[in-house]
Amino acid sequence: MVAHLLSLKWRLLLNGFKRSPWQLVGMALGLLYALGVLSLLIGGLIALRWADAEIAHTVVVLGGAATVLGWAIIPLLASAADMTLDPARFTTFAIPPRQLLAGLALAGFIGIPGLATLLAALGTVGTWWRSVPAAAGAFLGAILGALTCIVLSKVVTTATAGLASSRRFKDVSSIIVFIPLMLLGPIMVGIVDGVRGSADYLPLLASTVSWTPLGAAWSLGGDLESGNTGAAALKFLISAATIAGLLLGWHLLLQRALVTPPYSGGSARKGGKLGLFALLPGTPAGAVAARALIYWMKDPRYAASLVIVPLFPVIFFFSGSQSGSYGLLMILGPLTAFMMAWSICADVSYDNTAFALHLAAGVKGIDDRLGRALACLAISLPVVLVFTIGPLFVTGDWQWLPNLLGLSLGTLFTGLGLSSVISARYNIAVPLPGDSPFKKPPGNVAQTLAVQAVGMGVLALLLVPELALVAVQAFSGGTEAGWINLAVGPLLGVILFVVGVRLGGKWLDARGPEMFAQLSVNR
Repeated sequence: MVAHLLSLKWRLLLNGFKRSPWQLVGMALGLLYALGVLSLLIGGLIALRWADAEIAHTVVVLGGAATVLGWAIIPLLASAADMTLDPARFTTFAIPPRQLLAGLALAGFIGIPGLATLLAALGTVGTWWRSVPAAAGAFLGAILGALTCIVLSKVVTTATAGLASSRRFKDVSSIIVFIPLMLLGPIMVGIVDGVRGSADYLPLLASTVSWTPLGAAWSLGGDLESGNTGAAALKFLISAATIAGLLLGWHLLLQRALVTPPYSGGSARKGGKLGLFALLPGTPAGAVAARALIYWMKDPRYAASLVIVPLFPVIFFFSGSQSGSYGLLMILGPLTAFMMAWSICADVSYDNTAFALHLAAGVKGIDDRLGRALACLAISLPVVLVFTIGPLFVTGDWQWLPNLLGLSLGTLFTGLGLSSVISARYNIAVPLPGDSPFKKPPGNVAQTLAVQAVGMGVLALLLVPELALVAVQAFSGGTEAGWINLAVGPLLGVILFVVGVRLGGKWLDARGPEMFAQLSVNR
């Protein structure tokens, strides 16, 4: 049965190369990239053979511990993880649990992640190719370490099978993965600075980690090279006990998963509560605003914008700490206002075929435009105010408060008005409902880029009065222009907001069916 499971996994892997030519090309490119990274990693491990034994021990142990942690965390966040041999698929088969356990564990090595981990682990044998005991210990540690990674990932995925079957968990995890990518620059600089400042501490850290389940297996070669046979024996027992404990836990979780597989249907929520629909006015605009607010809170395509915006202060503050000047924080409020206001230019496109509800209910265009704009305003206005005033506590340039408030509020209201017009006239290619918020959808890319570019240019032209008053204060140094902007920005912004909502409403009334027809084509 174990051999059959391995054969099944191997066939599934080979079938992945028999898809369309473009998918085959993409998989080949990914495989070449993985081979390149793996070659560099193994080459680096072999090069450590000529390094100081303490340095080699530190690198191998800390790198191995990080690998084990990665195998525990990544399955939680990667919604597209390989689930070809998901235990739930074997619920109706009378496979003995022990054989299923062994087959699934060994099948974890059939695939790019598992095979790459195993080969990289075996690269530590080259690191300790200094004596026969050290090389033998490194080989044994590599097998134990790689097996720990695979079994730990299986324990995590089996324990969270109910969460992984939830669409909400997949949506949230795909957004969480994007956060480290946004902060990749500060993270890398912080790691480099930390390593430079704690070079003497790393060997002590590696020595401590080597006595934990994370690093025990990876330290066997180094301990045998230095003659610590007793320590190596104890760490071997720790590694073996870790794998035994994980296998026992996985066995129990597997039994539960086979008896009661995860079920994502149904709902435990009780009816009778209207939520936001009961809080907002019982008008067409109020109903649209309530519906849009629910989308802002529950649709991951909207939530992606809300997650990215709080990262701007972190990035700007980090840039200021590196350059010694925090002046970049001053544009945080206007930039946030611009992005939040512009985010609803694709509001109707996000609705997709659900826009038929607005047409069937006979919602007037002005109510549709006003409801969507007010929903965005309810979320963005507090954020813009905080991001405009907050940076001044860091910079101390309080003389800029009136001017920045005027510019931020003018940008927010003007952008909402312009977005209300654009989203009533043009469809933008956006991810479909249920898709990843970062998925690149098919569509008229040229038209989308043109609409985005022209729309942002028009918004910049509409903000010329506010920007001119900012320039006046920058060159004159007086605060009079700032107080003028505090009055002109919000007033002009509200006027353009009203004009945009009315004009967008007229366009939506005139071409609502055409909009829905275009949205249906984009399915």
